[in-house]
Amino acid sequence: MNVQTPWFIPLWRRIVLVCVCLGWGLAEFLMGNPGWSLLFAALGLYCAYQFFVVFDPKDPVPEDKDDT
Repeated sequence: MNVQTPWFIPLWRRIVLVCVCLGWGLAEFLMGNPGWSLLFAALGLYCAYQFFVVFDPKDPVPEDKDDT
C-alpha cells in the first residue's frame, strides 16, 4: 500500500489517520474482538512508520526543465 502521496503532506491528516486507526483498534480490543483489534492496530502502526519515519513531504511532481 503506497501512502506516499501528496494528499498526506499536511501533518494534521497524517496524525488524524494514525489516531483513528489506533483508536479503532483499541475500541475493537475493548469490545472483545482481538482479530479486528490486531488488524487496525497493525494498520495504525504501519501508517505511523510510513508517515513519521520514512515520509518525504516533497511534492513528487517533476520540475520543468529549461528547453534551450
